[in-house]
Amino acid sequence: MYLDHAATTPMRIEALAAMVEELSRVGNPSSLHASGRGARRVVEESRELIAAALGVPAGDVLFTSGGTEADNLAVKGVYRARRGQDPRRTRVLATAIEHHAVLDPVGWLGDSEGADVRWLPVDGLGRLDVISLESELAQAPDEVALVSVMWANNEVGTIQPIAEVAALCDRYGVPLHTDAVQAVGQIPVDASIVDSLALSGHKVGGPHGVGALIARRGLDIAPLMHGGGQERDVRSGTLDAPAIVGLASAIASSMADMDVRTRRVAELRDQLVSGVMTSIEGVTRNGDPLRALPGIAHLSFDGCEGDALLLLLDAAGIECSRGSACSAGVPQPSHVLLAMGVEPLAARSALRFSLGHSSAAYEVASLLEKLPAVVARARRAGVPR
Repeated sequence: MYLDHAATTPMRIEALAAMVEELSRVGNPSSLHASGRGARRVVEESRELIAAALGVPAGDVLFTSGGTEADNLAVKGVYRARRGQDPRRTRVLATAIEHHAVLDPVGWLGDSEGADVRWLPVDGLGRLDVISLESELAQAPDEVALVSVMWANNEVGTIQPIAEVAALCDRYGVPLHTDAVQAVGQIPVDASIVDSLALSGHKVGGPHGVGALIARRGLDIAPLMHGGGQERDVRSGTLDAPAIVGLASAIASSMADMDVRTRRVAELRDQLVSGVMTSIEGVTRNGDPLRALPGIAHLSFDGCEGDALLLLLDAAGIECSRGSACSAGVPQPSHVLLAMGVEPLAARSALRFSLGHSSAAYEVASLLEKLPAVVARARRAGVPR
């Protein structure tokens, strides 16, 4: 029973077929002969398809190896370019609940390149404090290199007010980056309202190892890699045409069935949450129940260790996630929950169940059947302090 779609979701049939077909062909998209031109045509058609799905010009789409590279390229590249233009621009603003693909590069800029990092607070539902953001921007807009606010949180599923944030950043003349890895294909995303946006193939039913950075023309980005000058000289390297075709096909198909699919997935999620909370005492739902991704149910179980729950469920044939990191086998509370004001002990008791395009009612039913006994066993073991 696979309930970890937020980590990776199965490839869509359309994406797999498109990728396999392209894998049978030869051609480097940078070559000038017929095979190279054929590969280039496939890449550019995929670029146009993705751009149309996200409401941006095709030239804004830069292909990467995935969401992590796209986030790093935006965060580090925009910071370095803006600071190079004006040495005063050393301030970076980001929410305290960012994915580590943003959290760690921002922290690295502070440690290694002298960035003045300001972590933006969120409320108990994981929503950005927009007033705090405006206060930071108003203090010294000429000193801010960039703002990074994720479109939707990967752990608790809370959707941020990106349009409001984008309007604020535009008013103060500061570039806005958004990690939309969890949002693309799950909710409507208009990439034209931000300056840069990261997405990942394997989160939308495409292949691993491919993603994109949507970066508007005119946004200066210092490259992290130097080489052949591909992708506007921002991201050098031979383009993986088969993976790019798979990515484009996955995005197109996820957009085509979004309305029907997300309604079905949200209904399954609601059945999961309702079933768990009525059958087990001491369960808390984390995140915004109204403005949330359709497939994520993030729940805390009083008196349990999250790792114990995860392993017991895995032994019972149900796969889910804690949605947080563990270091050297030592359980660590989720930085997202801590930023939301959850106590460390309670934060360690959380699990993330995430549904996707292949999820079925029998999987939810199986979880609801097996979970009460698993929780009871985990509670008997207790939570190490």
